[in-house]
Amino acid sequence: MAFLNYTNAQDAIFPIGEKAPNIHHTGDIWLRHVIDADETFDWSVAQAVSAPGAKLNWHLHPKGQQLLITHGVGLYQEKGKEVQVLRAGDVVKCLPNVEHWHGAAPNSPVTYLAISGDAPTEWTDELTDEAYNAIPSPELKDADIETEIKELSQQKWQWMADKNADKLAELFHDKAKFVHMGGTWGKDREVDIIRSGFIHYKNADVHEVMLEVLNENTVILWNQITLLAVVGENEVTTPFMVTEVYVKENDKWKLADLTFSKLLVRK
Repeated sequence: MAFLNYTNAQDAIFPIGEKAPNIHHTGDIWLRHVIDADETFDWSVAQAVSAPGAKLNWHLHPKGQQLLITHGVGLYQEKGKEVQVLRAGDVVKCLPNVEHWHGAAPNSPVTYLAISGDAPTEWTDELTDEAYNAIPSPELKDADIETEIKELSQQKWQWMADKNADKLAELFHDKAKFVHMGGTWGKDREVDIIRSGFIHYKNADVHEVMLEVLNENTVILWNQITLLAVVGENEVTTPFMVTEVYVKENDKWKLADLTFSKLLVRK
């Protein structure tokens, strides 16, 4: 099972490239030119990998730019507007001659592909550390929680694959409920089933992850997966939508509900 490490600044689709000199930015940023503009295509594509807290100064693009966020959590702001929090899968259209800045969140790296028109970037003002550090934090806190829960959910599937019942017992809330196609039960029975190998969650192929932060202590996560499991002596592969509810207790996240809903697959 392959996992994304959302705290690794080197997560990138293409090779990471060269570390850029600190001329128009602060912090560590690695750049790779993927496609250069030519006589046929008047735009270029570059990949930027930014360490937590790295940020560009204010600038504009005479022919515009689009940012495709591929990993991590980033920030984007246009002159006179509120800061936007960016996550993997987001797309930003930087309109021509609109002054803006973008960078990584304070506690997360960000990687993006930049599609730019064939005109040099115009750098304007410095983005000071004071201005960056003064950015309101609620959305950033939610972004940090999202990252933490996604990683924890991924780790849970690995513990299940490894039959690591002790780690799972620590993760499961004492009042947790587990809803399977064959019934509903509590923490002790789920741990015993995993420990005995009666149900072996052999491999969860995660296709899509959706998440909702209800508050700083409650998160709901949905995984669309294809689960390879051994039940008794039978090996089965089943598509599921898995609902996971996490609650924070004594500064630790606990899994309070795990519900498997079988998906209908049309042939």
